[in-house]
Amino acid sequence: MTFELVVALLALVIWITLILGRGGFWLGREYDSRQSVPVGDVGSMAESWPSIVAVVPARNEVDMLPRSLASLLAQDYRGPFAIVIVDDHSEDGTADVARRLAEGQRKVTVLPGRPLPHGWTGKLWALEQGIAHASSRADPPQFLLLTDADIGHAPDSLTRLVERARANALVLTSLMAKLNCDSLAERTLIPAFIFFFQMLYPFAWVNARSTATAAAAGGCMLVERTALERAGGIAAIRGALIDDCALARLMKAQGPIWLGLTDRVIGLRSYPRWRDIRGMVARSAYAQLRYSPLLLAATVAAMTVTYIAAPLITAIGTFPANVLAAVSWALMAGVFQPTLRHYRLSPLWGGALPLIAAIYVAFSLDSAYQHWRGRGGLWKGRVQAISARQ
Repeated sequence: MTFELVVALLALVIWITLILGRGGFWLGREYDSRQSVPVGDVGSMAESWPSIVAVVPARNEVDMLPRSLASLLAQDYRGPFAIVIVDDHSEDGTADVARRLAEGQRKVTVLPGRPLPHGWTGKLWALEQGIAHASSRADPPQFLLLTDADIGHAPDSLTRLVERARANALVLTSLMAKLNCDSLAERTLIPAFIFFFQMLYPFAWVNARSTATAAAAGGCMLVERTALERAGGIAAIRGALIDDCALARLMKAQGPIWLGLTDRVIGLRSYPRWRDIRGMVARSAYAQLRYSPLLLAATVAAMTVTYIAAPLITAIGTFPANVLAAVSWALMAGVFQPTLRHYRLSPLWGGALPLIAAIYVAFSLDSAYQHWRGRGGLWKGRVQAISARQ
């Protein structure tokens, strides 16, 4: 048996296993538009909507904050709702913009960030301060909405989140924001980013109470406050670079969690250039691999066999390896289709998944390189790969 036939067979086995045995990750069935509340429960819930405080960490978000805050102020939520914006030592006038936007809005509070302590990442320290402020109120909120300054919310998104959380006794309810997908770089790389995330953390497994798999999307997380306190609070994950998934693991130990796709929560930030997306991915890719050169090498090898080998063997391989490789290529293009439909892109993008995967391999290698040169976790001028330095 030739080497190319072995690789082609291995790739085919991998794809069949992924399709049949990884929680149907590619189907996109966990969606917030599906019925979340039993019909009989709606009336009783509406009588006592829980209090909520949204905590928004903002660092250099002078362009994004006006739009994201406007979407929060436009919520149709019928219960008590307040907003805390934490300025994370911005250098672009974000604090001034936040205070100007908060004028006349009694429900909005702007907090200046305190100095970043050793052992904390910037975003988590900002969240810690906002949560502490919310919890110090005379009537502390029942839920916290942890959201980003570059995220927009449809008017009914908070209501729907609360409905799902209350009906299913969830301690964490998270929505994967639909990211901007207009530029060529975005159309090429953003849907694959969501696809790979779902492969890594199958949403059906995340949402199952019987599994240990836990994940969340940091742009939109509704957290039960007392459950978070029981888990040790944000301080329990203070050094995590991939903070949303770290929080999900923390919260799943306290009770059920839920993660799904949505059209109601959107990313406001544009990524017009390839390097913009490279920075977003490279910031945390090596942290995902636990800063391990061995895991990095294994990931590169696995991605090469799973994605990149199929079109190469299809084009230059011999029978029957080229036929098996073509089947693998067709399978990966097929399972990519639900994600492409979510982003309203042509199904032809499915055939480009091997090339897209190769780009993500390059981003992962760049992430490791940035870590090795002391620039790991760089985001908005701040190096944050704390767990790797301790």
